Amino acid sequence: MAFKDINSSIFSTFGKYLSLKKYLLVLITILFLFFLYSFLNDKFLQNESFKSENTNRSIATAYFSNLKSYFLEKYQSPYQQYNYIIQNNDSIEKILLKYDIKYSEIKSIVQDLKEKKLSNIYAGREMEIVTKKNIDEKSSLINIFYPVSNTLFVQIRKAPEGFEVKKNIIKLTKKEVILKNTIQNNLYSSAIRAGIEPNIIIEFARIFGFEVDFQRDIRKEDWFEIYYERFIDDKGEIKDTGKIIYASMFVNNEEISLYNFKHKDESGYYDVSGKSIVKALMKTPINGARLSSSFGKRKHPILGFNKQHNGTDFAAPKGTPIMASGNGKVIRARWCGGGGNCVKIRHNSSYSTVYAHLSKFATREGRRVKQGEIIGFVGSTGMSTGPHLHYEVHYNGKPINSQKLKLPSGKILKGSERKEFEIERIKIDLKLSELRNN
Repeated sequence: MAFKDINSSIFSTFGKYLSLKKYLLVLITILFLFFLYSFLNDKFLQNESFKSENTNRSIATAYFSNLKSYFLEKYQSPYQQYNYIIQNNDSIEKILLKYDIKYSEIKSIVQDLKEKKLSNIYAGREMEIVTKKNIDEKSSLINIFYPVSNTLFVQIRKAPEGFEVKKNIIKLTKKEVILKNTIQNNLYSSAIRAGIEPNIIIEFARIFGFEVDFQRDIRKEDWFEIYYERFIDDKGEIKDTGKIIYASMFVNNEEISLYNFKHKDESGYYDVSGKSIVKALMKTPINGARLSSSFGKRKHPILGFNKQHNGTDFAAPKGTPIMASGNGKVIRARWCGGGGNCVKIRHNSSYSTVYAHLSKFATREGRRVKQGEIIGFVGSTGMSTGPHLHYEVHYNGKPINSQKLKLPSGKILKGSERKEFEIERIKIDLKLSELRNN
């Protein structure tokens, strides 16, 4: 009996122990699941909050983006400004058609410009254009502004009825300057270093082209001096240049000084003795070129056999200007077979000149040209191996060597003309002395 009671007590105690362990295990499990649920629920809520925030932010962004687009479309300025560089063969009509302007407005503007003789525009200059975009139709023109020259600007503005065309003239002040430099490489680069404008350099070369071969006569340390007019605006900027009043060169071991003198509306350049620099024909009709082939028998560069070369070839870059050797009438300005594009000028009953292989013309048949006037540009058209000018001089219809031609002297001032010239020359010399000392 006692044994049974003891045994029963043991099992009862063990049973209680198992029940307690079970309860503890269940409790731990419940607690674990609770904490796991709490953790996952918290993460879920955070994720949902993040999604909601992003959604709201996206909605807000899209809203304000749409609102911005609405206001831009609603209130964006219909006016547009363009800066256009005028191209070769452009016209006012062609340019405005590019900007989709109403044709009725273009027609009105073109007519106004023709009546006021302001239709000419020049390549390389900048044109400012302001337009207004119209709904469901072509644009309207508000304003055009472009230069005709360094001193004249044209403005076209929209008016209550039609357009208003105005000329704006810039007032310039004339200033006389004298610049001098030593030639180190060639005339052009030395003149540019001295601050001389390109158009003055070209005119200087034209004046001396009757006496100086700029390719073969000039030596290092030769020098030049130019006294000429500049025109400046109220800001002191150079806007234009005028005439060359005096020009001097030291070349071929001698100094050549030339003075501008005008008598009875005829202007020219004369040396200290009153002798005009102008001759019947210029020594060379091109500046900055080298003699690449002389007059006479030679092996033709393309045909490959010996053939008489009836002219003188001057190698020069494509586009180099070519001048008329003397006054005369253009009797040919067209394609000449092996000579490519060529110009022929009749100077008088005895002399004529030919200029071949041109890239393009700057004159036309039947036109009268003056000595030194640009008639075309160097090219390589026809039977040619590279850009150059083929130059011929004909005397009584027969080709002669232009480099050995004895050209007649120019005009010599006499009588009252000579007295006027001497007075003018002294005035120029005094001014030169003053400018040199300043």
